[in-house]
Amino acid sequence: MTAPSTSSAVFSPQKMRVLFVEDDDDCREALSAEFGDHGLEVESFRDGRSMLDGIDAELQADVALLDWNLPDISGIDLALELKRRQVAFPYVFLTGKALGVGHEMLAFERGALDFIDKARGVSIIVKRLRALTGGRMAPKASDPEPAVQQGKLTLRPQVSRARWDGNDLDLTLTEYKILALLAATPGRFASYREIYDCMHYAGFMAGGGEDGFRTNVRSALKRIRNKFRTYQPHFAEIENHPGLGYRWRVS
Repeated sequence: MTAPSTSSAVFSPQKMRVLFVEDDDDCREALSAEFGDHGLEVESFRDGRSMLDGIDAELQADVALLDWNLPDISGIDLALELKRRQVAFPYVFLTGKALGVGHEMLAFERGALDFIDKARGVSIIVKRLRALTGGRMAPKASDPEPAVQQGKLTLRPQVSRARWDGNDLDLTLTEYKILALLAATPGRFASYREIYDCMHYAGFMAGGGEDGFRTNVRSALKRIRNKFRTYQPHFAEIENHPGLGYRWRVS
């Protein structure tokens, strides 16, 4: 476990409690100190993984402040992981650059409360956090998102989990996105390009040659199939046609 860069795991009940993730050491230390001067109690982390370890250790907060650009887990993927784990506190992005509308919409879809520009200064950031959370944020249980059922397959979109015949498939976030794409429209082929865009973003390209991305798609689908075959050795619900792509078989 990577230790957080400050040690204040026992929070005061009188102060707003903030989990702050920032990979730049100087920026993290300076902002954490200034937040403290403004009456916030801060637990800071140098990367997303150490923050998730803290949450696994039942570290609580009123709000999390996430840097958009992080080295190990990007801020947007960290937001999805927080949503997946059903954390009780909200989270806000702290950005150092203007974000496009598409990026902002994606972050809101993944549960972000708002965006705050670092250039606004600590006083404004603190005021925004207090305004967004009402000064203090009492955890609220959200209504569970309905599960999606396809035969033995159960998808839980809110937490990006999939179960087969009652067994958790332990999919990665990327694997879950691919499976959800296929299961959403049984019988329809999703092209290699469509699946790859689902894994990354529209227009992304990797691999050797013009169609090199197909290798990445085939590898991802092989991993997904193997996880199903842990519980059903002759699993065949995901079908492939080399010229068309992959589809979830119609029962």
